[in-house]
Amino acid sequence: MSRQEGRQRIEKGRMMYSPQDGLHRTSHPSYSKYEHLLSPGWIPGRKVDNSDQQYSGFRDNIPYMFLLLVFHPLLRRLYESLRPVGQKAAAPLQKTSSSPSDASADACLDQRVRFDVGFACLYILALHGTSAFKIFTILYINFSLAKGLPKAYLPLATWTFNVGILFANELSRGYPYAEVARLLFPWSTASGALSNENSGQDWGSFLDSYGGLLPRWEILFNITVLRLISFNLDYHWSLDRLGGSPLEKKQLDPSELSDRDRVDLPAKTEDYSFRNYFAYVLYSPLYLTGPILTFNEYISQLRYTPRSITRNRTTLYGIRFLISLLTMEVMLHFIYAVAISKSQPAWDAYTPFQLSMLGYFNLHIIWLKLLLPWRFFRLWALLDGIDPPENMVRCMSDNYSALAFWRGWHRSFNRWIVRYIYIPLGGSGASDGTWGKAQAVFNMLVVFTFVALWHDIQLKLLIWGWLITLFVLPEVLAGYVFPKARWQNNKDTYRVICGIGAVGNILMMMAANLVGFAVGLDGLKDLVRGIVGSYSGKATSIILRVSF
Repeated sequence: MSRQEGRQRIEKGRMMYSPQDGLHRTSHPSYSKYEHLLSPGWIPGRKVDNSDQQYSGFRDNIPYMFLLLVFHPLLRRLYESLRPVGQKAAAPLQKTSSSPSDASADACLDQRVRFDVGFACLYILALHGTSAFKIFTILYINFSLAKGLPKAYLPLATWTFNVGILFANELSRGYPYAEVARLLFPWSTASGALSNENSGQDWGSFLDSYGGLLPRWEILFNITVLRLISFNLDYHWSLDRLGGSPLEKKQLDPSELSDRDRVDLPAKTEDYSFRNYFAYVLYSPLYLTGPILTFNEYISQLRYTPRSITRNRTTLYGIRFLISLLTMEVMLHFIYAVAISKSQPAWDAYTPFQLSMLGYFNLHIIWLKLLLPWRFFRLWALLDGIDPPENMVRCMSDNYSALAFWRGWHRSFNRWIVRYIYIPLGGSGASDGTWGKAQAVFNMLVVFTFVALWHDIQLKLLIWGWLITLFVLPEVLAGYVFPKARWQNNKDTYRVICGIGAVGNILMMMAANLVGFAVGLDGLKDLVRGIVGSYSGKATSIILRVSF
């Protein structure tokens, strides 16, 4: 970037924020309506907008999570020093080879899995208390399906069971033990009512009282469901393997596999054991939020630590996380977009340009509040010797493609979807014509419907998923009408076309994400009415399109 371009970006940023500055001061007429949602801040003279419940849970526990970030890798180092890999296993079978032998890799796998299983048990018990046994039960049932059913029935049974678990967890509120006791022992409840005692539910209530640090385990279990499906389908596809090792057939060095090979190549038959499955599903650094690893990739990285993990790279990644965290803190101290949207404001109190920028900055806060937990837990995994995919590879303000943005938004989830849903459905279609495009759009509709239900069983998230599919359509059609190959000799014009698409992309992402994660559909209608419902609003819309 040239110095002139840098100045232009700074000037645009100043132009975008300056009209917002008055909104977040005590002198603004609407300040009193959302002041109760603000908390004392650490920047002098500013309060902090910590009203987003999802992000506040992460922000308030950052000091404790940093202690865990340090404690877990140190504990592993201590365990490995006390239980080192045997010298016999560590000796390479081929002295001329620079990669570890199979025996050494198997020993490393065994050592790491033993630690992961033990720490996962303690971690899950601390997080969820007695509800940990509900999680263990679901894990056991899913594993039994994988190992007990005929191969032909496994995919359908896996999807039915795990999608059913998503609905059951939500509808039953995590299966409280008191409710389970009432269903299993109704006579105890009846007799207890006569004697002014409720002995049938006493033990259930007693167990419910030990809910751990996160009693609502079912809220975060959705990410675990993805790993349950991954294990079952990776195992299912491994059964298609004919005799011989895929590594030997392709003449690949198992210690130098690419990311794609680690995902695609099946693990050894004996690796699909309950112990490895348990360690993978409940792997502590990635348990709560991901990023998502497939089972094959997890086993491969346990055997051979990726060469991509270096001390310098991990240190720089930690610095990047701290910079991102500081950026979020500054935004929450100076831009109260979340609190304003939660206070059910009268949108006519704001100018159209202020409303536009509120939606724009709200979208960036959503982006940051998801980026920070993902980067934190990925940093934890890197310190532990596992290199999961990076999520949020590009900000929406630096991305003209809606399709590319959604591929990078939750990149590990996107890779999971492509592997386990999109490609089995037929991907982008068998043909490149109109029918192939239509099939691709239908498959995207199925994908985003699943993504919406996976996030939460709410109508607004279903609408969000369908809006995403609808808003991807213009880019699909534009790519059909303006194929890149035709513009090789007129790149400046093509760049203008892409710029117009970028503006539309950002506006549509603002709309979809405000519906799904902020003001809802009714709130969006009021917001849009305030932006474009007047002559000044229409003028503002034209200025935004020209400027950005």
